[in-house]
Amino acid sequence: MLAAFLGGLVVGLLGVLAAGLGPGWVGHVYDPYAYLALTLAVGASASGFGWALLTTFLATVATLAAAVSGVIGGESRFDVIGGSAAGLNWTLALLVGIGLLAYVTRRSDRWGDYAAGVIGAALLADVVDRATPGFIGDERAFWPLPALLIGAVAVAVVIALRGSAGARIRALACTAVLTGLFAAAIGGWSAVAG
Repeated sequence: MLAAFLGGLVVGLLGVLAAGLGPGWVGHVYDPYAYLALTLAVGASASGFGWALLTTFLATVATLAAAVSGVIGGESRFDVIGGSAAGLNWTLALLVGIGLLAYVTRRSDRWGDYAAGVIGAALLADVVDRATPGFIGDERAFWPLPALLIGAVAVAVVIALRGSAGARIRALACTAVLTGLFAAAIGGWSAVAG
């Protein structure tokens, strides 16, 4: 529990210190993917569902506290993570949810495969959203290198979370179907809204 909290503080402080340094895509890779990696590690290493919930929540809140504390000047800035106050709430829910799914991946049945597939789909859906012009979170600096890097890492994470070839195939199929559905839904919505 203490390691999750301290890990969250370290990841948040590194994010604050690295903000604005280097090329623009570095920040796009760090936020949110370093936070997602932390919650994946914490959730997958939890000894029970309750512990997964508690430790991923602590790691996420510690990350947020470190990031918000890095804002200097006394103004209230809850848009440091997630882009807005509502985005912050969605990011917190997403991070805790990913941590809980990471815990479920420890199962050796199909539910573990599907949990790994949903994790991969969440990562790839974010990549598709950020890298595709006209989508909700379109960021020009995210294409091509960061998008390809994170996409490859997402596939590697799904493969690493499953133990057998059959489980990996099921998890990757789940990832592909869910990501395709997301892209089709957002693509259709973008065409209608645009």
